[in-house]
Amino acid sequence: MESSETGIRIFNRDVIKYIAMFTMLLNHISHMFLTTGSMTAFVFEYAGYFTAPTMCYFLVEGYAYTRSKKRYGLRLLAFALLSQIPYMLAFRFGNLNMLYTLLCCFLILVVREKAPGWGLATTLSICLTLATVVGDWALIAPVFTIMFYDSRGERRRIIRGYIVGYAFFAFMMIQTYLFAPFYTFTVPEAIACGLLSGAGVVVSAIVVLFLYNGKRAKRGRTFSKWFFYLFYPGHLLALYFIKMYTAG
Repeated sequence: MESSETGIRIFNRDVIKYIAMFTMLLNHISHMFLTTGSMTAFVFEYAGYFTAPTMCYFLVEGYAYTRSKKRYGLRLLAFALLSQIPYMLAFRFGNLNMLYTLLCCFLILVVREKAPGWGLATTLSICLTLATVVGDWALIAPVFTIMFYDSRGERRRIIRGYIVGYAFFAFMMIQTYLFAPFYTFTVPEAIACGLLSGAGVVVSAIVVLFLYNGKRAKRGRTFSKWFFYLFYPGHLLALYFIKMYTAG
């Protein structure tokens, strides 16, 4: 355990990623097994919104520290391809999966670092952001990624990034609650649920800003590295087979 003026730093990067995998699992259980609009479904769904900003934060951090950005990008591409069929089986629609969106976010980091000139970097960043509209975490993940990248590790800028990300996320969720055909909320209910849905984003901010010690686990680093990639397609397939078994 490590203490500081800004909090008790008890979690390393790998522990936080395991928590993010668990909250993502809860979100997917909500969408695949629970009744839309039920209290349990909302709790599980909102818990899962911890995952997106947290993984974007670590994507930016990993980009800065990785020994090979090329291998990093190729891993994201390979597992995005590997995960697409499990994703479509689990959710029964043609969107692209979360790792595709993270790949777009990774490419945003590449162009912001290497593109010659602010104008080209901004144009390419916008194009890559728009490319996520066909993926999971559409638009939201690129916003968090850009905000975290531009923070350059400065605490106040990270806080600002979380505030902007929360506002954008809540706005997107309010639109969903107002216009998605499977919700029947009034305008005040949609606003309240949209604001509450950002609870996972708030928890992510607390964990990153006050509980993260900036370190990796001392043991099992290789296992954790590959687990985080394999868990995504693996848990989607497991949930799909469970649903098929229980439905039969």
